[in-house]
Amino acid sequence: MIVIAHRGASAELPENTLPAFERAIEHGVPYVEFDVHCDRAGALVVTHDPPVAGAAYPRLEEVLDLCRGRIGVMVELKRPRRYPGMVARALELVDDDAIILSFERAALVEVRARRPALLTMQHVGLGCSIRGAAGAWAVGFRDDRVTARGLAAARRLGLATAVYTVNDERRMIELDSFGVMGVFTDLPARALTALRRSPAG
Repeated sequence: MIVIAHRGASAELPENTLPAFERAIEHGVPYVEFDVHCDRAGALVVTHDPPVAGAAYPRLEEVLDLCRGRIGVMVELKRPRRYPGMVARALELVDDDAIILSFERAALVEVRARRPALLTMQHVGLGCSIRGAAGAWAVGFRDDRVTARGLAAARRLGLATAVYTVNDERRMIELDSFGVMGVFTDLPARALTALRRSPAG
């Protein structure tokens, strides 16, 4: 199972910051995930919550520069419907091996239209069903809502599966035994160790 550092090594260092991403790289996980908003000036910034005037966030360009050639990136576009042109601007910056995530299906449809080679992951819930994820590479489930039935439905649609956010080691191993492709975690180093012990891993 693939370990994805959720907002970096966010249990160790402040989430969605360059030090948290650097720490995830040091741990040797294959992917880091982070959130992208558009600020009032139109810049793409890495933060989970909507940007506040005067607050300091890393820009998307900085994060991509830090990660390039060192770790895979999963870029979650937050509320792209509110920011006209956000998807297009993000796609001008990411490399071909980036994976684009969102809860908003229309944003991922736009990604596939503009950059068909890019992989997309549709998070389900909050208005998007598993069936609505058709066309994406993968589907993301919230840990407290994932079910065997949901995983089976995703597989029937040809979708890879990932679960967020999982910090309990026994749960990681359980999800691995279910055939889940990836797990988002705030504890990437601990996840790597746990999954090495997993019979499925």
